Amino acid sequence: MSGRFRHASASHAHRAGLSGLGPGGLAGSSLGQELLSLWPSFVAYVTSFMTILIAWINHHNLFSLVKRVDRPFLFYNGVLLLFITFVPFPTSLVADYLQHRDAGTAAAVYSGTSLLAALSFNLLWRRASGKGGLLDERVTAEETRSITRQYYVGPSVYAVALALSFVSPVGSVALCAAVAAFYALTATIASMCG
Repeated sequence: MSGRFRHASASHAHRAGLSGLGPGGLAGSSLGQELLSLWPSFVAYVTSFMTILIAWINHHNLFSLVKRVDRPFLFYNGVLLLFITFVPFPTSLVADYLQHRDAGTAAAVYSGTSLLAALSFNLLWRRASGKGGLLDERVTAEETRSITRQYYVGPSVYAVALALSFVSPVGSVALCAAVAAFYALTATIASMCG
């Protein structure tokens, strides 16, 4: 799975806008001006990378708690992969449209993708922590409950961000960034079982 997460982050690298740069790129502008005009693409690239990195870390941490897998667990893992590898697309939309009249649509696609990825993570965790015996026996019931509570944050806030997207696209994207910061700072599962 790690290779697929690396692919998801690398697939966005070409989107940073560098393909149009060059001596004939933008008529009459310097390379510095061209690079400055691409700031939304650079922000989108870093945002995609950080989102995928945080997902990869939490995915790795979740798998460190699993002693065995079953077919439904693998299917849920694939659904999560679908949404994680899709992250660069809505992030690019936000970079391209956040300052335009279609910003609400771009923010809705972005927050909607985040919501679907969070729901997929929840589905994967629920399968792992359910009665199927997939978790390592060293994971306590209290640790399981604590991790489950942390997993409620993503879908809840992303749903608010989706509702907010047409009212305040920037606010919607900022809420999504806040969720990513929450999971990055709390180290979701690792803080419980490190």
